[in-house]
Amino acid sequence: MTQPTPTVEHNTAKHRYEIHVDGERAGLTAYRDRGDQRVFYHTEVDDAFAGQGLAARLVQEALTDVRASGKRIVPVCPYVAKFLERHEEFADITDPVTPDVLTWLDSHLG
Repeated sequence: MTQPTPTVEHNTAKHRYEIHVDGERAGLTAYRDRGDQRVFYHTEVDDAFAGQGLAARLVQEALTDVRASGKRIVPVCPYVAKFLERHEEFADITDPVTPDVLTWLDSHLG
């Protein structure tokens, strides 16, 4: 039996990218847009899907979409920050996490 191919979808209404396996949501990475910055603040993969590399695939596709949209990445989420350390191809569109960004994010997540 072949493994189902995971698909990544951009759910703009909910400000997140979702990864689906066999039509079931297996994980998500959530963001808020701040001007031309896409501030990623949370990534999760359901325990049932852990260990399959889904988070890496999800974040890779999300960041590729950010590049295509002309925005910049702000990695508040620790997973996204770690991913960026290993994937320098996104360094040119990554902005630092600053106190300003964190204050702004707090006010938007409330």
